[in-house]
Amino acid sequence: MAYVGANALLRRFKKKNGDGSPSSPCGAGARGRNLRSMVETVISIRPARLGDEVQIASVHDAAWSDAYQGVIPGKELRRMIQRRGPAWWRQAIRGGSRLMVLDFADKVAGYASYGRNRMPTLAYTGEIFELYLAPEYQGAGLGRRMFTAARDDLAAHGYLSFVVWALAGNDRALDFYRRLGGAVVRRAPERFGGETRERVAFGFE
Repeated sequence: MAYVGANALLRRFKKKNGDGSPSSPCGAGARGRNLRSMVETVISIRPARLGDEVQIASVHDAAWSDAYQGVIPGKELRRMIQRRGPAWWRQAIRGGSRLMVLDFADKVAGYASYGRNRMPTLAYTGEIFELYLAPEYQGAGLGRRMFTAARDDLAAHGYLSFVVWALAGNDRALDFYRRLGGAVVRRAPERFGGETRERVAFGFE
């Protein structure tokens, strides 16, 4: 799987919207700055709303298939993905779950869900439950943007510390949370069908 970087995002936007050149005569450097500014205007992070459920389900399917292939047993992985179809996400949005999406050029490229820490034995008030990008948008800093937005919203609602769980074997996720400054605070087993995998909790103060 090839992952898109910042320059590739620029090329994608340029291909979709023309060469991005300003109307006034400017040098190449100015055109580059103009194009980057245009790309910034088509990236947004916002609360999920009804109508997003099909695209969120698509991101979930692609991201989980990519991240957990060979980590979660295949039959169990497909069952978990199929359970979280558009109807499941529609109900989550209607139910008021804290769920945000990252839009790129009016397309949902990623999502994050978060709220109160579900494991009281951990000394953290909040939790980021899930944070995923479609594979083609990974590697360009968009995951960090979503993480920051979720962290800020948690803090705004009084959750000043939080935990994130990642599955051992999902090396990209483990590296991602380490780079963001997470400290490993717990390890725990999780069953997938007849097999057991390890979960790793990262704490953020």
